Amino acid sequence: MSDLALNISPIEQSLSLKDKIYDSLKSAITSMNIYDSDAELRLDERNLSEQFGISRTPLREALVRLEQEGLVRVVPRRGIFIVRKSKTEILEMITVWAALESMAARLITLNGTDAEIGELRRMLPSFADNEVREHMDEYSDANIAFHQTILRLSHCKLLETTANGLFMHVRAIRARTIFEKDRADKSVIDHLNIVEAIEARDTERAEHLVREHTLKLKAHVEKHVDLD
Repeated sequence: MSDLALNISPIEQSLSLKDKIYDSLKSAITSMNIYDSDAELRLDERNLSEQFGISRTPLREALVRLEQEGLVRVVPRRGIFIVRKSKTEILEMITVWAALESMAARLITLNGTDAEIGELRRMLPSFADNEVREHMDEYSDANIAFHQTILRLSHCKLLETTANGLFMHVRAIRARTIFEKDRADKSVIDHLNIVEAIEARDTERAEHLVREHTLKLKAHVEKHVDLD
């Protein structure tokens, strides 16, 4: 199924049904490319209840939680919609992400084990630079996983939790833009340089490279992406 629409599997009835619905729906939403022009942002309660194989009551309870978290918005007489941020908000999110991830890179150089740093090395693409476009979906997923891993390996739970609050929107923007203006080819080079700096435990360089890599995304969105 396309990542422009929700990809939902039925779930079994259980005592933790509400939590399962919430987790499944949140996962489906955060996996979408919500900033694609063809993204399906309107949620249909009837279709969702049929996809989950449940009644609407526990579904509505899960949607209330998602609305409280700012992931969906209920519009009277129109329906329920996945929330997209304005361009200004997205640029601010990317700025904060750059600060968080660069600090994570710094912490890895100071505290990370050789095995953990080796994990980053293994995440680099195995195909040649000129083959990136032949593996678009694979590289887009690997690109996002690479950045998540840097945050995880910081072993700073608050830093990672804060980044998770931005993840849905930053991930979707990365997915939308990764193959625009040769960004993918440049990203492969950036990732290699970042890993080499972390392997060398060059703290200042690793922090700088990660920050500048994300700020390149911000510059691209500012110049080329229309969200408003």
